[in-house]
Amino acid sequence: MNNRKINPQDALDYHSQGRPGKIKVVPTKNTKTQRDLSLAYSPGVAEPCLAIKDNPEDVYKYTAKGNLVAVISNGTAVLGLGDIGPEAGKPVMEGKGVLFKIFADIDVFDIELNAKGVDEFIQVVKALEPTFGGINLEDIKAPECFEIERRLKAELNIPVMHDDQHGTAIISAAALLNALELVNKKIEDVTFVVNGAGAAAIACAKLYVALGARQENILMLDSKGVLNTRRTGLDAMKLEFVRDTPVDTLEDAMRGADVFIGLSKAGVLTQDMVRSMATQPLVFAMANPDPEITWEDAVSARPDVIMATGRSDYPNQVNNVLGFPFIFRGALDVRSRQINEEMKLAAVHALAALTREPVPDMVTMAYGEKNLSFGPQYIIPKPLDPRLLTRVAPAVARAAIESGVARQPIEDWEKYEHELAARLGLDNYIIRVLNNKARKDPRRVVFAEADNVKVLKAAQIVKDEGIAIPILLGNEKKIAQLLLENNIDLKGVPVIDPRSDEMIDKRNHFGELFFEKRQRRGFNIYEARKIMRERNYFGCMMVETGEADALISGLTRNYPDTIRPALEIIGMEEGVKKVAGMYIVLRPQGPLFLADTTVNLNPTAEELADITMLTAKEVRQFNIEPRVAMLSYSNFGSSRTPEAIMVREALQLVKQADPGLIVDGEIQASMAFNKEVLQDSYPFSPLIEGEVNTLIFPNLSAGNIAYNLLMEVGGFEVIGPVLLGLKKPVHILQLGSSVRQICSMVAMAVMDAQVKCTR
Repeated sequence: MNNRKINPQDALDYHSQGRPGKIKVVPTKNTKTQRDLSLAYSPGVAEPCLAIKDNPEDVYKYTAKGNLVAVISNGTAVLGLGDIGPEAGKPVMEGKGVLFKIFADIDVFDIELNAKGVDEFIQVVKALEPTFGGINLEDIKAPECFEIERRLKAELNIPVMHDDQHGTAIISAAALLNALELVNKKIEDVTFVVNGAGAAAIACAKLYVALGARQENILMLDSKGVLNTRRTGLDAMKLEFVRDTPVDTLEDAMRGADVFIGLSKAGVLTQDMVRSMATQPLVFAMANPDPEITWEDAVSARPDVIMATGRSDYPNQVNNVLGFPFIFRGALDVRSRQINEEMKLAAVHALAALTREPVPDMVTMAYGEKNLSFGPQYIIPKPLDPRLLTRVAPAVARAAIESGVARQPIEDWEKYEHELAARLGLDNYIIRVLNNKARKDPRRVVFAEADNVKVLKAAQIVKDEGIAIPILLGNEKKIAQLLLENNIDLKGVPVIDPRSDEMIDKRNHFGELFFEKRQRRGFNIYEARKIMRERNYFGCMMVETGEADALISGLTRNYPDTIRPALEIIGMEEGVKKVAGMYIVLRPQGPLFLADTTVNLNPTAEELADITMLTAKEVRQFNIEPRVAMLSYSNFGSSRTPEAIMVREALQLVKQADPGLIVDGEIQASMAFNKEVLQDSYPFSPLIEGEVNTLIFPNLSAGNIAYNLLMEVGGFEVIGPVLLGLKKPVHILQLGSSVRQICSMVAMAVMDAQVKCTR
């Protein structure tokens, strides 16, 4: 978790708007015809039923059981909310299901039980075994959770894991191994202080012991102090970690300790306690949402400390999503009977080993980092590292096979890894890249239409998320009223009204600068000063003079009215003859970049070549190698019409300008995506070797129609329009953009500003 500010109403709206909740069930087979329905249900469904009756293992062959996990809770220990009941815990369980799906393509039914008793809970879950390939226990209070998991593991023939216990243990253990390697200490020699004696803390201590730590080197504390022989009334799980020691308090326990493991509450660890630790101490302060000691305080107290937390805004986040999706993926794929110690240890070692490998550019890009490499601030992989699925799941599957709990061995491991990689959808990758890169170096963004509720909501989100530093243009009284009526918090954000008397000197100054640019181009000095009352002109001048880094506008205005001030004031990059517009279409297979979709009506061959080069340059900003199809209704000379010839000529100009660019045309859109037909008919095309990700349209009509169809009929999310070729970032919203789309465009503007506007 992190401490980003969330507006309560936004969270409620997110869950309630449209279809309530966060998940739905969709069919995986055709159901369009009467024959389809006859196969799906009666009479065709009888055949798989009879096959499964004869061989129960065929349930994995003919049903979804092999990819279906139950997330089961009774709501007795929900996040930091405590015993709030099964209904109140349901949003969390749905959320867990979403994580299973997006990180490992595992389907989930969330099941909330009105069953607080151990026997009752176990009886219900056991009855569900025929439905599911695995059981993820969630948010069940201690000590009941220990008994529930122990008995279910013994009595069920499918994998069961209580993630609250083992998730943190597995992830922190991988971080521990790497941190100990960096400080050149052995796990069997170091001393531990474990603050917190709940399910996660006890699971952590047990896993560390399985990795070689000595139980006598572990001091565990609960809210009443050290678990020592003078304590009474301890449950069986705590008794396992009782020590014969005179130490009672956390302060005394910390003296000379090598490792602190915190799973308790914020603020209990002081700087003096950290100072009293051994040389090169390890502090894993994992209390959520706020750690036992802040990163800043720990590093200030001991510069030699290696620190980990549960927070995403600090290095070394111990995040359970690094474990459970991939552990269950591996277990399901070999039809494992359980998740045993060997499988958990395999996950630990796979995570630790992955951290030591070179980090791909797409990961550093996603987190806005210039460089990530194994060291004190990188001892555990990042949650968005796509390699996690192909490293952790196979390690777990292999351990299941070798330990004898797998029912379906994997013969071809290379093929299995390819299948895993194909499961990952990339539709969210670009948004993650944008937000994380923007968050790394937020810039000042002018919102030219701040008298709009959606714009104000977006401004609060990007401010709270650390994506941008908003500047609002508009009438101060109207904006203040909208903020009040909609409970939007933008305290400290400057509001500028270009029409106000207070801005007369600024308007005159901007007008004079504008007149210098536009004299002899239709403006006299009076008109230049007067037009600065218009927010788009005023905002563009703020960007031009360095008072802001980017401008966002166009939500309620026509496209030409927004782009004109940008062209007149900011102008084009050196060497660019015409700006262009690009949309990014977010698909599970990866993003599609479309241009020109908004600016140039009927470009010439030279202009189309320039558009292609501008688009390829922008695609590379995402650390994606552009693979460009220049589209037409013709395939490689099959038509001799002027329109087809124009695209052909543009291709030659592009190849001359950038011989290394992977590009081909003129080509039909269907041909660009059908590699089999392309290979058979046009084996010379460089587009055969990989997936096309960039489409260049021959005219504005084609581009505009295509992106609108993909958005409205195809249902894809889009980012755009992104203006290409301006010296400084000005981005124009679609009429009626959603708050989410505005936020994405702000992040895009910030990313552009990081490149174009030096501080």
